[in-house]
Amino acid sequence: MKPYLSLITLAVADLERALRFYRDGLGLPTEGIVGQDIAHGAVAFFDLQPGLNLALFPRESLCHDAGLPPGPPSPSSLSLAHNVGSREAVGAVMREAEAAGARIVKPAQDTFWGGHAGYFMDPDGHLWEVAWNPAWPLPT
Repeated sequence: MKPYLSLITLAVADLERALRFYRDGLGLPTEGIVGQDIAHGAVAFFDLQPGLNLALFPRESLCHDAGLPPGPPSPSSLSLAHNVGSREAVGAVMREAEAAGARIVKPAQDTFWGGHAGYFMDPDGHLWEVAWNPAWPLPT
């Protein structure tokens, strides 16, 4: 397999609530919910960067699509990381997420690896790390 991620799909309990969090709270660009006229088709897409999108899909629909029985969400099963360009930017993004309705799990702090990072959970319990790593310069 040649690794190439093009879509990250998050299962959500309430698609409208999740849309408001990511669009209105975090400011991610989207055309809103599409596919509402198709059974198990409602989804919201967000452009993250060239070639990579985020999808919000109702948990029931994702389970149906994958042929799996519904199960409880587990915040510790996956973490998404958002890298920023400075120590100060970590705190700014964490404050933005909290104002949008996120729960701060671990406040921003210095890390053992020489950076600065914190964690928040979105309204559906998805875990996000916000990090500044001085050894990983961001593309310009």
